Amino acid sequence: MKVTIFGAGAIGGFLGTRLAQSGCEVAAIARGATAAALRAHGWRLQTGGTLVAVPARVAEQPSELGPQDLVVVAVKGPALASIAAAISPLLDRDTVVMSAMNGVPWWFFHEFGGEYAGTQIASIDPDGSIAAGIPARHVVGCVVHAACASLEPGLTRHNVGNRLIIGEPRGGDSPRVRAVAQTLSHAGFDVEVSACIQRDVWYKLWGNMTMNPVSALTGATVDRVLDDPLVNGFCLEVMREAAAIGARIGCPIEQSGQDRNAITRKLGAFKTSMLQDVEAGKPVEIDVLLSAVREIGQKVGERTPQLDALLGLSRLQARMRGLYPG
Repeated sequence: MKVTIFGAGAIGGFLGTRLAQSGCEVAAIARGATAAALRAHGWRLQTGGTLVAVPARVAEQPSELGPQDLVVVAVKGPALASIAAAISPLLDRDTVVMSAMNGVPWWFFHEFGGEYAGTQIASIDPDGSIAAGIPARHVVGCVVHAACASLEPGLTRHNVGNRLIIGEPRGGDSPRVRAVAQTLSHAGFDVEVSACIQRDVWYKLWGNMTMNPVSALTGATVDRVLDDPLVNGFCLEVMREAAAIGARIGCPIEQSGQDRNAITRKLGAFKTSMLQDVEAGKPVEIDVLLSAVREIGQKVGERTPQLDALLGLSRLQARMRGLYPG
């Protein structure tokens, strides 16, 4: 299978190294220090005390590669519009675009049943350019349950987790999803095909939409966020609001916030991806984690006072650091 990775950071490096090691022809769209590191050292993945390195093909422009079987989009939300504008040379009729990103994806309501089917989320794709650049017919959703970090350009550390959930936005099974699942399984991932990928997206979002921004605001590792009773209580209120929205759109949460946070606690003292981005001076994923949830809440008539507070504070902090527009 010919595979191209957009976003050779923590998750992109995790997926790219494993796929290349399994025999796929894996290329990366990369520039600058990341491109130089991949050309010099290949895909590199550190797990425990083991370092795996596999040769990588690197291109600065998609036109250098031509149509692919699978394109993995593993960028942060702020970079998505530029990806959508550049991706077309990689696509032919049967190319699968697998989005492996945090938060609410641009395709979330595409062919998703109910009265909100086809709804465009303005906080993610205000002018429809992302949906136009990455047509929904190509998309397969992917939820990554793994903790990884980018130690330096081109080098990923895999901490815990190996589970990938994939699914058609319209639901159900398909030959292409089974083919992607087989490829990912062969690469060593624990793969599950979801009957409703939107529910899996919402469940992961529900778990990280508080830990990410609160850690970014405070500089605290996740264990310290959970150990403070007032902060933990605030996070649980935000999760309660998001669960109520999920129930209205067909993504019910069948777990308590306390139980979900107990799972997070088992991951130990780690820095969230948003805290790592703030410390590195990179744009932060506020819209896919918070703005989109607030927007959907407004559409379904659910009030979100605690989410609003978290969004406002996160947005202001990011703007003051030059990490969010406005």
